[in-house]
Amino acid sequence: MTNLRIGHGYDVHRLTEGRALILGGVTVPYDKGLDGHSDADVLTHAVMDALLGAAALGDIGQLFPDSDDAFLQISSLVLLQRVAEKLAENGYQVVNVDATLIAQRPKIGPYRMAMRENLARVLGVAIEQVNVKATTEEHLGFTGEGLGMSAHAVALLEKIR
Repeated sequence: MTNLRIGHGYDVHRLTEGRALILGGVTVPYDKGLDGHSDADVLTHAVMDALLGAAALGDIGQLFPDSDDAFLQISSLVLLQRVAEKLAENGYQVVNVDATLIAQRPKIGPYRMAMRENLARVLGVAIEQVNVKATTEEHLGFTGEGLGMSAHAVALLEKIR
């Protein structure tokens, strides 16, 4: 049996008025934010689920349920830190993470490096081990119509003990 484990994460949130748009722990200037129990950082949520999936440790809904007010408005980077700790406790280290944000607007190019830096710092890995990219849906579906955003992520872990 190999010591490498791969996981996939997916998340989606509706855009709404009156909230900051947080992506990869970065506040991105935009006229809407994502609706959710925490800060609704769709990108970080997908990364967390990919990591948890690779280690077969459940998902963010199990670890951080939206029925628990302890997680109300919490930074997703704080939750990612808890996931990183859980991985370490179970003998896993991150090999790499690749995440894709799906959104018609806003453009994330100017914020991409800061997102990578945040995710890498919290996971305790080099920035070269974390990739963030984005795509539109050519005005199709709920993301293309600007009603929400989604994200996919894959993570590769190595079992070290």
